[in-house]
Amino acid sequence: MTHLGPDTLRAMQLNERERFITRHPQSMALALAAQQHYLFGVPLHWMRDWPSPATLFVAQAEGATLTCADGVRYKDFCLGDTGAMFGHSPAPLARALAEQAARGLTCMLPATNAVAVGEALSNTFGLPMWQMALSASDANRFVLRWARAITGRAQLLVFDGCYHGAVDDTLVDLDPTSGSTLPRASVLGQVHNHAAFTRVVPFNDLHALEAALRKGDVACLLAEPALTNFGLVPPAPGFWDQARALCRQHGALFVCDETHTISTALGGYARAHGLEPDVMVVGKAVAGGLPCAVYGFTHAVAERMVQAKNAAPEGHSGIGTTLAGNALTLAALQASLQHLHTAANYTYMLDLAATLERGLRERIDAAGQRWTVTRLGARMELQFMPHTPRNAQDVRDHAQGDLEALTHLFMLNRGVLLTPFHSMMLISPATTLDDVARLLDVFDELLAALRTLPAQPVPARASRSV
Repeated sequence: MTHLGPDTLRAMQLNERERFITRHPQSMALALAAQQHYLFGVPLHWMRDWPSPATLFVAQAEGATLTCADGVRYKDFCLGDTGAMFGHSPAPLARALAEQAARGLTCMLPATNAVAVGEALSNTFGLPMWQMALSASDANRFVLRWARAITGRAQLLVFDGCYHGAVDDTLVDLDPTSGSTLPRASVLGQVHNHAAFTRVVPFNDLHALEAALRKGDVACLLAEPALTNFGLVPPAPGFWDQARALCRQHGALFVCDETHTISTALGGYARAHGLEPDVMVVGKAVAGGLPCAVYGFTHAVAERMVQAKNAAPEGHSGIGTTLAGNALTLAALQASLQHLHTAANYTYMLDLAATLERGLRERIDAAGQRWTVTRLGARMELQFMPHTPRNAQDVRDHAQGDLEALTHLFMLNRGVLLTPFHSMMLISPATTLDDVARLLDVFDELLAALRTLPAQPVPARASRSV
């Protein structure tokens, strides 16, 4: 196996950057002007974390097509990094928002459709009781408070490489040498020692999981069914059956964060695979991309939550925000659960995703590249490593950041948009077979361009195989 040296990749990246600048004068101008008003020139600073010379400014997003300020149209496989998993501005959602906007936006009181929305949540995701938040980050924060309150335990358990939004407790790292938890150096403004209250273990490692639970002081295991923000790392066969049993044995709640893994099937990974979580969190796409998240829980957990709240003094619980459950969000959530979270949509998405996966694999094999494609329902990752990853460290050991950045910019310059932080592709109900064909054509161009460049032997660590 060979790989491209960094100098070679950077030269190709420079050419692609020049191509972007030539093709996007309006985005370049807007990026410059926005620096007068926004940190790093964007409303949210990590909107700048794309490999392009400037941020792409969006004029319109509809279905699975994005149009930038320069009028360039893109086949969008990023889809707001899952927020627009059902496509941009689906018609039923747009109608519901317009109708509700004329009737009121927020009242800090439940709207008349609240009961219907609760029933739809239970029917879709399989848990009986629900609460609402504005983001999955908020929902996860609220769930951690509830878990610690009802168990009387302080410790949180997460997997190395997890992603649960901007939850400080989870922004810690695993020391691969000692197995201890370390503060994450990249986290800004950190003053509290979250590493003292969070344990991190490798994904798919039942021995480490059992050891972390054995002390009996873990309030909950907060976990994605598969790691989705560190590439895509699926669970080993039988892992969740045993992990779930360990949580029950040691009295820790199992909190399943399905914010990304609802791509798996209607109702998410947990329902499709019978994981039976105590609590489930879903955000981003749950209301079609409107700021919304929900967390559901069993009757047994609900009873403990009520007891904890009633036993506490009157006053602010520290759980919830004023706009959570507002009328506009409820209307969007109801429309999404009725029209977007459907068996027909998932059948279409999964079938088309399988077509894209086959096309990528065939081309990788024909090119002799030792890369892999890992798919979870409508979501998949192109990973520049020779096998399906087993844990986050496996991904780190095979990281090729320069190649990832080049792939993103090369495809963006040819009208195909991938997720910027890693090579994720997502299929929506609005994605067409022609969209997939275009992505595969551009991937052919990328492989052809890479074949013409000089290569060098791959480092020993990156040639490891299963």
